Amino acid sequence: FTTLVMALPVIKHNTYEQEWILEPLCFPERPAAEIGSFSHDDAEVVTCMFCSHSNPLLEKDLLLKHLVLEHKLVIADVKLIADFPRYMQYWKKRISEQPITDFCSVIKTNAQGPVEKQEHYFLLCDVLPEDRVLREELQQKRLEEILEQQQRERDDNSFQRICMFCNEEFTGNRSSLLNHMAREHSFSMGLPDNIVYCVEFLDHLQRKLDNLQCLYCEKTFRDKTTLKDHMRKKQHRRINANNHEYDRFYIINYLELGKTWEEVQSEDDREMVENEEDDWSDWQAHPMCAVCLFCEQQSESMDQIYTHMEETHGFDLHKLKTELHLRFYQQVKLVNYIRREIHHCRCYGCQEKFGSKAEVIHHVMDAGHVMQLPETSTWDQPQYYFPTYENDALLCVLSDSDSESEDHGRGGDIPVIAEDISNLRALKQTSVLNHLLKDTGCPS
Repeated sequence: FTTLVMALPVIKHNTYEQEWILEPLCFPERPAAEIGSFSHDDAEVVTCMFCSHSNPLLEKDLLLKHLVLEHKLVIADVKLIADFPRYMQYWKKRISEQPITDFCSVIKTNAQGPVEKQEHYFLLCDVLPEDRVLREELQQKRLEEILEQQQRERDDNSFQRICMFCNEEFTGNRSSLLNHMAREHSFSMGLPDNIVYCVEFLDHLQRKLDNLQCLYCEKTFRDKTTLKDHMRKKQHRRINANNHEYDRFYIINYLELGKTWEEVQSEDDREMVENEEDDWSDWQAHPMCAVCLFCEQQSESMDQIYTHMEETHGFDLHKLKTELHLRFYQQVKLVNYIRREIHHCRCYGCQEKFGSKAEVIHHVMDAGHVMQLPETSTWDQPQYYFPTYENDALLCVLSDSDSESEDHGRGGDIPVIAEDISNLRALKQTSVLNHLLKDTGCPS
């Protein structure tokens, strides 16, 4: 707030020289060299909340300059506004309904000078509860959009790209390339599930290498051989965490309003448990939705999802459990096996490979392979203890149809007879342990 107030006279003083100092407002977050490749959102036009003046989103600093010079309005913490166009649209509507003084703090400049030289500036910031709520809603909306984008990338099997270091081509899921670079070239961008806009991220890195620029220290070299030697010897095959150009490619930077990944990671969890008398009465548990094995159908009722799989796809998990005498952990492994095979676009019954999930589901239905399982040894493996989808609610409702004792009896059909201990003294004298103790000379 102090910085903003101090900046206002500076802005006004330089108006005559056409040189504006707008440090407290906003600057382009990307270097000029990177502006050429902007997304559709960057081309969106943003209109002033007072008049018809507009600028592309990429040039929002010019719009902020216009707001200060023409309308005496300063917007605080612009960089923390998740969706600037929607923010401007909201306040354009509100200001048309009520006076601006109902929303903004009024700052008087030249307060000690003549009245005719005094000016009033307006500060729009999150001290106003309405503004704070709007910023939080925009942040939540952006997080939801980012997570949806990430999920689309995780499910996309049309990915195709050549490794930046060895020219090996990878197709299918993006994780294959990222894991290859980490494993074979010791270059880690991070876990695939922590990255969003992966293709744009890789394009950005490739441009740096094409420009003979080190990815870590960002020095430029005369040829590719010198660059490779430098990155290898200096161990610069990594991302510079202090380069905020990369922030938009990591999910962690979208989690909390106004916090970077450094701030999120440095938070001390102990602060969250200092108050042992926290009131949890308003805490509400969100019901878990189970997802069908073959389509996107979800349901909070497990009976409904079982019925759906049986009626829509002809898959009866209860029947398989009964016929194959599946214990709990065998059911877990079977579900994880089916999920993994379908994720890899492979029929779990005949192992035929397809180009997409839709094709493999179509094949499973048409070929009658829904209830056709391979040999038990194929899926009853330790690797399928681990869930294919870590939030798979279907795994949480599996249960044994019979008790453990019945399962063991049914599996081996060997009767277990209790040992006769009526003559305990004779049993002790004839025990193997007693003979061993005698042989070693130990007292019994």
